[in-house]
Amino acid sequence: MPPPLEALSPSSLIFPSASTSISSTLHFLTRSNLTITNRIRSIQHDAEFVAHIASFYQLPLVANERCGSWYIPSSNNPRSLTVGPSGKPSGGKAGSAYFKSTDGHHGQWSFSLRRLNLLVLDVICGSERGGCIIVDSTRRGKSMPDALSKTVPIWVAVLDRLLFPDEVASHPLQTPEDVVSRSEHTQIELRLPTFVSELRSLDLDVDMLRSKLNGEPIEIEWVTPDSIVLSPPEDHANRNLIVLCTASGRTISGRPETFDYVQGAADDSESWARGLTPPLFWAHIEQLSKTSEDELPAMIEGLVRARKASEVVHKPVLIQPTRNIWIGDHAATHTLHDDFDVIVSCSEQPDDVLVEELKDKYIHLPCATGKVGSRELRLALPKLLPLIESLEPDIQVLITCHTGRDLSVGAALALICLCCDNDGRLRPAENPPPSLSKTLIKHRLSWIMVSMPDAAPSRATLQSVNAFLFG
Repeated sequence: MPPPLEALSPSSLIFPSASTSISSTLHFLTRSNLTITNRIRSIQHDAEFVAHIASFYQLPLVANERCGSWYIPSSNNPRSLTVGPSGKPSGGKAGSAYFKSTDGHHGQWSFSLRRLNLLVLDVICGSERGGCIIVDSTRRGKSMPDALSKTVPIWVAVLDRLLFPDEVASHPLQTPEDVVSRSEHTQIELRLPTFVSELRSLDLDVDMLRSKLNGEPIEIEWVTPDSIVLSPPEDHANRNLIVLCTASGRTISGRPETFDYVQGAADDSESWARGLTPPLFWAHIEQLSKTSEDELPAMIEGLVRARKASEVVHKPVLIQPTRNIWIGDHAATHTLHDDFDVIVSCSEQPDDVLVEELKDKYIHLPCATGKVGSRELRLALPKLLPLIESLEPDIQVLITCHTGRDLSVGAALALICLCCDNDGRLRPAENPPPSLSKTLIKHRLSWIMVSMPDAAPSRATLQSVNAFLFG
């Protein structure tokens, strides 16, 4: 008698090799869509939507970095700007913010004390109509990034509670109902008192911050290419309105598809932009748009090389209330080093010219760029100790790194914690260093973030500072 037949299963019907081939083919088709040309055209398409929103609300644009700037044409490309009722061009970037999506991830909700984003208040203060538009994007599969659906709403709720404690009507958390569930909304709201308490511990100038908002709390609206139905906006002259604009949509809309649309095309620019930056992108957008995919890499390489040869020098920033500690990037060092008594450089290699010229007034902290450099900073910071022991009341110290916003911020923070009293004055060398605590470090970091709102020290950089100070 023959053995009974086995029941058929999916694995019996699908040949493994065919399955693998199909998977590989789908992956290849997805990757082939992500060409530089498709990204450029997708960014242009999304930037048109952002420009429309800027014109509609007549509010200045703030880029949520890292990718928000790609969707805001720079002011040196006037063809991409619109004109507002005052006759002034609108649509250019008024500032940057650093609201991390990770601070809005489910169960990880947080208010970042290392990224206070107070520059947003300056933009609101300078706005003719009281508010701003924060621009960001998200990749395929989502309607908006967590940074806009949760991180910014947390920030707004915390500031409204801190600055306007008596205006209870402004205290509830504002989140988009179609993105954030009621349960998650409630869980976030329960954490707000803790966030407010942590921010209050920094002893910020509350009256000054309140004045930037003209005594009015902040309200939020959300817009996306997929869901927005525009009706004339209410007059927001007597309120501070932040419009959270997601530049990218799930599909292309509004015109025939002439290219493969990439949602969130500017995201992860390190993997595709080949050194292009948003200002460089918009300065040469017509040339980039007309260049074939095969010729784009060489053309971009030429643009990047030319930019490096003509880098603009940004003026260093004094970290107040200190009178001695400045932060800048490497480009400022060669032209401005005569204005400082000591240069501290966080770089992979020392600058031979400055070593020869400044001698012992040049302190090199060996650090690579990126996350590796942030970890190396811990081992480099002890080289500051001789400087700390020889500081004089009127000394001027410039601390630099490649960007002027990360490693240099960490080195400056370490120096300020060890050398400055609560008023920002350098302590005499014979006086004992202050008693270090996490509260003191957060307080000193707030000095940097208020003086330099675009500072962006990474978590790894701050961990290296903590390890050095408490090691």
